Parts: sequence; C-alpha cells; structure tokens
Amino acid sequence: MQTQDIITLAQWLSPSFPIGAFSYSHGLEMAVHDGTVHDAASLQAWLGDIIAHGAGRTDAILLNAGFQGEGLAYVDALARALAPSAERLSETAQQGAAFVRVVNDVWGHNLPDLTLPVAFGAACAAQELPVRDAAQMFLHAFISALVSAAIRAVPLGQTDGQRVITALAPLCRQTVDTALTQTIDDIGSACFLADIASMQHETLYSRMFQT
Repeated sequence: MQTQDIITLAQWLSPSFPIGAFSYSHGLEMAVHDGTVHDAASLQAWLGDIIAHGAGRTDAILLNAGFQGEGLAYVDALARALAPSAERLSETAQQGAAFVRVVNDVWGHNLPDLTLPVAFGAACAAQELPVRDAAQMFLHAFISALVSAAIRAVPLGQTDGQRVITALAPLCRQTVDTALTQTIDDIGSACFLADIASMQHETLYSRMFQT
C-alpha cells in the first residue's frame, strides 16, 4: 500500500473525521447498563461476537460490495433493511451521510447518500484505495470506537482498552479475509444480544450515547 493511501485511510477513519462516531455505542451502553459488559474480558467477548457474527462481518461484506460498485442502490437498501433496530439504522445512515458529505467536498467525488460501510467502500473505489487494507482498517476503527465508548461507560482503563483492541486484531483480519471471498448473498447475522441491546437502548432513561 502506498504511503498516501495509508494517510488517506487514516484520515477517513480518524476519530477527528466529522461523522460523530464518538456519540454511538452500537447498543454497548445498554449492555453496560444491565451488567453484561462490566470489565475488559466481558467487553472483549461482546465485541468478538459482533466482529465474527454481527455487524463486523456484515459490514465487511457490504464494504466490499460498495467497493465493487455493482447495484450500489440495491446494496445500500439491503444495508438499511438489515439494521436490527431504529437506532442501528440511524447509526449507519447518519454516519454514512456525514462521511459522504465530507469526502465529496474535500476529495471532489460525487457519491450519493449511503450507509457507512457501503459509502466507505464506494469512496475507496473512487479514490483507488486497496479494499483489503481499507476493510481491515475500517473494522479496526469500528472496534476502537466501541472500546472508547466502553472506557467512558464501564468505566474501563485506557490500557485495558488497548489490550482488548490488540487481542481482537487477528479476528478482524480473519473476518475481512473471509468477507472478501463472499457476496451479499452470504450475509447473515447471529448476534442476538447485541441486536436486542440496541432495541432496549431506545428507551434507556439516562444515556451518554445516541445508540
């Protein structure tokens, strides 16, 4: 991967990129509230399931489909339909729309409003960035954002957070390697607790995160 490609991906996936990633927890706040996630070990287990059986795997496949660019509107409609709750739909739609606005304005592309993984894949294709590296960095950023949320919500130590990210890195790579051999016909999810947590979060009385 070229140095400029690395810099572009790092910029797009930086916490400072204005898509508001810091304000979403993907239902994690509810899992902390009910005691399911309470320390580094339980956080790692929760996030590992999301990567292997939930949005991590699904988003990697959708990202690749967005990169390939065939039937983009259909792929995006599928991504929206797959959202298991109103908050999860809002999470991917709002971040995707914000991402597209900035990429179009700064890099001069003309992408339509898309859900986040589809938008990211399409932007990588438009920018001629390598899809494998892009998908791996996308999953890493996704997990890093959720660990950051856990550090605030559990609360969890910063060093413990880095241990969790490091421990999950091989699973992220494995998930991407598999996802790049698959199509949208292979999409499936079995991460029921995370899905239910995102539904329950909608009525959580006091919360720090939008989802």
